[in-house]
Amino acid sequence: MPADESHQIKVHLDRLLTERGMTLAELAERVGVTVVNLSILKNDRAKAIRFTTLSAICRELDCQPGDLITYGR
Repeated sequence: MPADESHQIKVHLDRLLTERGMTLAELAERVGVTVVNLSILKNDRAKAIRFTTLSAICRELDCQPGDLITYGR
C-alpha cells in the first residue's frame, strides 16, 4: 500500500458505548488502558490494536470484533 493511502478500517466504539450507556472513561478503567489510547482508537487514528485489548473491549461491551471494527471504502 502506498504511504499516502489511508487504511479503510472503521471503529464503531462510539456507537457501542452509546448503546450500552457507558463512557469512554468507564471502558478504559474496565479494560485497563488509558482514555487517550481508547480515544485514538475511537477516532480512527489507531494504527494497531493488541488482541488482548480487543478481547477486553469485546468482553466489556459484550460484542464481537466485527461489531467493533469493519472494513469499507
